[in-house]
Amino acid sequence: MENQPTAPKSNSFYFVFIFLLLAGLAGLTLAWSRQRAALNTCKNSNAELLADMADMESALSGYTGTMKQDLKSDLQQMLRNYNKLIEKDASKADSLNAQKAQITDLLRKLDRSKLTARDLVKARKENETLRSIMRSYARTIDSLNTLNIDLGSRLEETNVKLTNTSTERDTYKKQAEESQQQIKKGSKLQAYNFKSEALKQRVNNTMEVTDRAKNAVQFRSSFTLSENVLTSAGKKYVYMQIVGPNGEALQASSNFVTETESGSIAYTQRKEIDYQNQALDLTIYYELKGETASKGLYRVRIYCDGQLIGSDSFSLK
Repeated sequence: MENQPTAPKSNSFYFVFIFLLLAGLAGLTLAWSRQRAALNTCKNSNAELLADMADMESALSGYTGTMKQDLKSDLQQMLRNYNKLIEKDASKADSLNAQKAQITDLLRKLDRSKLTARDLVKARKENETLRSIMRSYARTIDSLNTLNIDLGSRLEETNVKLTNTSTERDTYKKQAEESQQQIKKGSKLQAYNFKSEALKQRVNNTMEVTDRAKNAVQFRSSFTLSENVLTSAGKKYVYMQIVGPNGEALQASSNFVTETESGSIAYTQRKEIDYQNQALDLTIYYELKGETASKGLYRVRIYCDGQLIGSDSFSLK
C-alpha cells in the first residue's frame, strides 16, 4: 500500500517531454516558414535584378557600339599619325613601328564579335596610354625638327658669310694682284739707246764695225738701262739673246739657259752689273770664235729679272 504514490511522477515527466517536443516542432515550423518567406523574397529580388540587368544591357548595347566605333576610329587615326612621324624621322622607325603593332593588336581585339562594357573601358585605357606615348614621340620629333631647322638656318647664314668672306677675299686678292702687277710693271727696267752691230778685226788688232758677214768676228750690243727707283738695287744679271737668220739663238755655251716670264730661253751672253737705281750704260759682246756669220737679219733681245726689257736688230750682207 505504501509503494503506489510513485506513478503520478512518471506521468508528469511524459507530459513535460511531449510539451517540449511540441513546442520545438512549433518553433521549427515557424522558422521554416520564415526562411521560406525570405527565400521567396530573395527569388523575387533576384528576378528583379536580372530584369534590371537585362534592361541595363539593352540600354548599354547602343552605347558600347558607339564607344567601340569611336575607339577604332581613334586607333586608326593614330596609325596614320605614326606613319607621318616615321616620315619626319626615319631614325625612330623601329620604336614607332613597335607602337603601331600594339595599336594593330588592340584593333584586332575590338573586331571581336562580343565585347562587354568592361572590355571597352579597358580598351579605352590602353588607347589613352598609346595616345600619350604617341604625343611624347611627336613632341620629341618636332623638337628635333625645330632644332634641325634652326641648325640649317644657322648653317645657311654661315655659308652666306663664308661666301661673302670668300668674295671679299677674292676681291682683295685680285686688287693685290693688280697692285702687284702695277708695281711689277713700274719696277721693270727698260733698255734703250740701242746700237747693235758686227765687228771685224783690223791688221793692227783693233776692232771696227762691219756689215759683211764674212768679215765679222764679234757681235756687240750697246744700250742704256733706265733709272728706276721702284726696282730692287744690287747685283743683277743682264742677258743678251741674239737670234740668227736661221731663227736659232747663238750661244757661247750650250748650257746658257735662263728662266723668263715666257719660259726657258737660250741666251747668247750675259753680264753681271751692280744696279743702284740710276741709268747705266752697258755693252755686251759675243765672240764668234772662228765661226762664219751668216748673211741676213739678226735680232737682239735684252732680258733682266726674267723680263724682256728691250730689243734691237742689225743685218749682214
